[in-house]
Amino acid sequence: MNYYSATQIHDGRQWLPEGSMIAFDDEGVFRQTYAAGNAPAGVQPVHYEGILCPGFVNAHCHLELSHMKGVIPEGGGLVSFLKNVMFQRNNYDAAAREKAIQRAIAESRSNGIAAVGDICNGTDMLAFRPGSGMHIHSFIESIGFSETKAPERFAYSEQVYRQYASQAATTHHLAQSIVPHAPYSVSPAMFALIDRFEPRSLIAIHNEETEAENELYRSKTGRMFELYEALGIDPGFFEPSGKSSLQTYLPQLAATHPVILVHNTFLDEADISYLQVAARAVFLCLCPNANWYIERRLPDITLFAQSGLPICLGTDSLASNHQLSIWSEIQTIQQHFPAIPLETLLQWGTLNGAQALQLADRIGSLETGKQPGLVYIDAQKELHPLL
Repeated sequence: MNYYSATQIHDGRQWLPEGSMIAFDDEGVFRQTYAAGNAPAGVQPVHYEGILCPGFVNAHCHLELSHMKGVIPEGGGLVSFLKNVMFQRNNYDAAAREKAIQRAIAESRSNGIAAVGDICNGTDMLAFRPGSGMHIHSFIESIGFSETKAPERFAYSEQVYRQYASQAATTHHLAQSIVPHAPYSVSPAMFALIDRFEPRSLIAIHNEETEAENELYRSKTGRMFELYEALGIDPGFFEPSGKSSLQTYLPQLAATHPVILVHNTFLDEADISYLQVAARAVFLCLCPNANWYIERRLPDITLFAQSGLPICLGTDSLASNHQLSIWSEIQTIQQHFPAIPLETLLQWGTLNGAQALQLADRIGSLETGKQPGLVYIDAQKELHPLL
């Protein structure tokens, strides 16, 4: 048995009482929390000056884009960013992409990440999932704004999905589901195909990452038409709803689907109110470093924190971030929203992420029988994975 104590220990939900000690077995399985003065006789824990907490959960990432680190200029806005991704992502050979994925996996693990919600547009990640050392839910992204081409586009997504689904898990949990990319890139016909494919599957979708998305849905105006023109897409069929994108597309997905709404940079109070009465499982996933990289804007995280809606954290890709670190995302939120307690932020980065990815029976908190990993954050706020 291995015993640990620290200045502060966070169990995934809250700080443990001062003087607490925790125990893991040699396989990294959490066994017990001991209150101050209740340790077994003769036990001397390894003590850390700083914080101990469970391994982090990166609820939204694009490991397949890791080869694009530093390629796209910062602050150009989402439409410019998307055009750069579309036109530059394939300018690299397979060897370069594979090496970048391997580096990104190693970086994630060195940053104490125990699980990843990973967006996949193809099979670049397939060979790396089993040996990644992390639990991975692969979100197979389906893209198609044309109504007539939806069946063809979805058939490709299903083919990719079948390859991931046939992969045997080893030491870590592997899962997959087909998901819509974003409201501005998925037609109603595509939403219907995704909705019917697996009626209870976990959905992740890029939500309200730019004001142009809501301008499109409210009045059929805005910068999204630059993207459509660049991609040769005719949006003539599209009819605006007069409502936000969220309030328009979410009813197209049955309430049996748990949904992770990613980014939410322009999610407002009206949308929060809508979600609070939506009678469905919804998580808000925040990627503040990527939001700043792309739009030079952060979501109203104070509003979200006060809403009662569950929040988790992601990094997005290395195309829109300088590192894959949930601890860095937490530090960014602390800098801009200092009133939100670190105790809350650590829950967002651990247990809430595990719940969002349907992994809370395995990781996310210091509870008997789980293998959550263990992270040490020292007095200089540097991170060190221990388990």
